[in-house]
Amino acid sequence: MLLENKTAVVYGGGGAIGGAAARAFAREGAQVHLAGRTPDKLEAVAQEIQADGGAAEVALLDALDEGAVREHADAVAARAGGIDVALNAVGIPHVQGIPFAELSLDDYLHPITAYCRTNFVTAQAVARHMVAQASGVILTISTSGSRLAVPGTINYSTTCAAIEATTRLLAAELGPCGVRVVCLQPDVIPEAGKMGSHTRGNFQPWAERLGVTIDEFLAAPPDRTLLKRWPTLADVAEAAAFIASDRAAATTGTVINLTAGSVVN
Repeated sequence: MLLENKTAVVYGGGGAIGGAAARAFAREGAQVHLAGRTPDKLEAVAQEIQADGGAAEVALLDALDEGAVREHADAVAARAGGIDVALNAVGIPHVQGIPFAELSLDDYLHPITAYCRTNFVTAQAVARHMVAQASGVILTISTSGSRLAVPGTINYSTTCAAIEATTRLLAAELGPCGVRVVCLQPDVIPEAGKMGSHTRGNFQPWAERLGVTIDEFLAAPPDRTLLKRWPTLADVAEAAAFIASDRAAATTGTVINLTAGSVVN
């Protein structure tokens, strides 16, 4: 198994991407710690993992709260003897599809501030333990928005670019200590929206402007991917498990393209 005897923390572990990644981590042998703000979703993921013979623990946690995140990471590390993998899959509701001329300053800054804060807070909390053990993997998530120039996405596209820059700079800082930092970059994942992800609300303005329902919007075939399909939750989860494993030991400071070809490197 790729992550046998590893300890993994998944922030946003009850969400669509976080839950999928947590299940993949557990299947590959990791002891998974699910952290988030929605108890029923966290418990549902934990129960699935346990039903499949995996190990999972749940903690109610606001990943924007620096003190709470650090206290939780310290507790996990104390019980497990360290932290090997950390994934920030936290979702922050925000607006998209609003023309620049109509976008408020608060709506522009909200995702930038919130996503940068949670990635800083969670990375710093786990990095202290990873540096002490001279090993570990920190995973972040952006989207194709960091590379695509799509009107109506200036706030979130700026956010994604910032997350990717943070990933590279953290890798430079932590690499000499044996810690890897890698960003996962999917495009739209329709099944996440259909599962009740916050992205459903993000896409609502797009659907309204196109004169279709949100379900019709999410079901529309992609016209910008080379594979003529959108990435799936499984695509992201399997990539996360591999990158977190020792089989990807030379991979750090980079963005893993999971866009199904909407972005070409």
